[in-house]
Amino acid sequence: MSYDAGNYDVIVIGAGHAGSEAGLASARLGAKTLMITINLDMVAFMPCNPSIGGPAKGTVVREIDALGGEMAKNIDKTHIQMRMLNTGKGPAVRALRAQADKFSYQHEMKKTLENEPNLTLVQGMVERLIVEDDECKGVITKTGATYHAKTVVITTGTFLRGEIIIGELKYSSGPNNQQPSIKLSEQLEELGFNLVRFKTGTPPRVNSHTIDYSKTEIQPGDETPRAFSYETVKYITDQLPCWLTYTSEKTHQIIDENLHRSPMYSGMIKGTGPRYCPSIEDKVVRFHDKPRHQIFLEPEGRNTQEVYVQGLSTSLPEDVQHRLIASVPGLENAQMMRPGYAIEYDAIIPTQLWPTLETKKIKNLYTAGQINGTSGYEEAAAQGIMAGINAGRRALDKEEVILSRSDAYIGVLIDDLVTKGTAEPYRLLTSRAEYRLLLRHDNADLRLTELGHEIGLIPEERYQKFLDKKAAIEQEMERLQSIRIKPTDEVQELIRSVGGSELKDGILAADLLKRPEMTYEHIRKLAPSDQEVHPDVAEQIEIQIKYEGYIQKSLQQVDKLKRMEDKKIPENIDYDAISGLANEARANLKEVHPLSLAQASRISGVNPADISILLVYLEQGKIARVN
Repeated sequence: MSYDAGNYDVIVIGAGHAGSEAGLASARLGAKTLMITINLDMVAFMPCNPSIGGPAKGTVVREIDALGGEMAKNIDKTHIQMRMLNTGKGPAVRALRAQADKFSYQHEMKKTLENEPNLTLVQGMVERLIVEDDECKGVITKTGATYHAKTVVITTGTFLRGEIIIGELKYSSGPNNQQPSIKLSEQLEELGFNLVRFKTGTPPRVNSHTIDYSKTEIQPGDETPRAFSYETVKYITDQLPCWLTYTSEKTHQIIDENLHRSPMYSGMIKGTGPRYCPSIEDKVVRFHDKPRHQIFLEPEGRNTQEVYVQGLSTSLPEDVQHRLIASVPGLENAQMMRPGYAIEYDAIIPTQLWPTLETKKIKNLYTAGQINGTSGYEEAAAQGIMAGINAGRRALDKEEVILSRSDAYIGVLIDDLVTKGTAEPYRLLTSRAEYRLLLRHDNADLRLTELGHEIGLIPEERYQKFLDKKAAIEQEMERLQSIRIKPTDEVQELIRSVGGSELKDGILAADLLKRPEMTYEHIRKLAPSDQEVHPDVAEQIEIQIKYEGYIQKSLQQVDKLKRMEDKKIPENIDYDAISGLANEARANLKEVHPLSLAQASRISGVNPADISILLVYLEQGKIARVN
């Protein structure tokens, strides 16, 4: 028997990394929000690697924070180690990565959700969406609870018809032996959604007490205190190290001898796995010439002895996994606490979504996270905050928000999904962003805080601090572009000491800073200021001055892109009535329904000639429309 369980503005199905951000965003915007999850003990759980950040992903976490999201704050409060990666490279690829205490992380996020005034968190299994006239109006749970809402966000991760696979064993399950979601997946098919079967996996966990760390290399965190959130002022200093070891010749031999028992090669696994995070058996097969592969031993938390064996992701049978672990230096006597496994699950082909993450088939229904074909906690959280913002704003009769590719990595992620789709679990990479020099780890606040404040997720006090920082950057930039440094003995001595060429004449401080060997600290010594400059401000000044030419070139490209973004394409355009379009272009344009000429140009199979034809139709007003 079903019963009326209440009315809400927004319902979020799932409370993983996407669901947590979606629920908090809509609630903080003022929408009365309900979050329903299969198991309250699994809120923001990390079923795979206990870490946040890394190349591109770390920038996404800062972007979520700049918009008013929670992931950055949560990892800052609960990490066991923090490192800045790629410090020897340019600012476009520098990335912060934190090792998480996975249990503290999920408990802290659950506490945040429970304390959010406009948010209700309940345990339940959603089995059906309430859909009337192609519009979603609520959900029904397994126990018959019927909840009505103006908008619904699905963030089911890998739970849709999930199946765990270990060797010859296969059984119905969500991650970490949780209940899978079966009926919701079936209904999505009934509603006409095209689903695809994807696969991901996880490595074994071993007992720290049984590891011989003397055979491994220590990987400590940075001594410099670091944080993801722009609001963090208290830093964790008692960090735990990770450890590096390698596979051996014996490891590779065991894999070769047991490939016939691997579900990846026996045909048991049908789903497509992530190319950028292959299993150890896949690595050994694909890179057979490599004598060894890196293995990182990562603690899962401060109050557990479980260690995540990063790099040894596998779905080989359990008996083979025991032998694999024993073949790795330092793990000869390691006790396996949990075996690695693969999980297959249903995902929606993401070209069925608008850039707002609303589904094209069902109005007021949004999807976010791994259901959209992505992998990674950060990608999930990024979609979650955008789906939550848009579902919340739709419920409150406000205009939705779309980030462009030049605004944020989040914009790149969503545009890639809804425009190009994905044939494998999608992972965000710096190489996917054509404007990566603009989309840096260090300037996420300068790019997005204004928007976060405008939509109501950034409070006034934080916004004022942001404006103060912005003003300090502008003021110091103006000073360095107006003050001249003369070739005094002191100046020449400092320049010589860093390997530079002596000055022949006076030079603007800003121009001297453009020299590769000069830093902002050097310039401060030669041209002292009365004002104290915060390290974040100093970092911005140095990057903006040193990379000024490249940044200006990127901004010119962005202006060109924005002109194409401004060429809007009506939703009801009839591509069949436009003569001259290539057949492949016509078919793909009809599938994606691009909202602008720029988005159309990024669709696979649409070439410049097709764009020219489309542009002529748009500019001449010859827009064929479907009646």
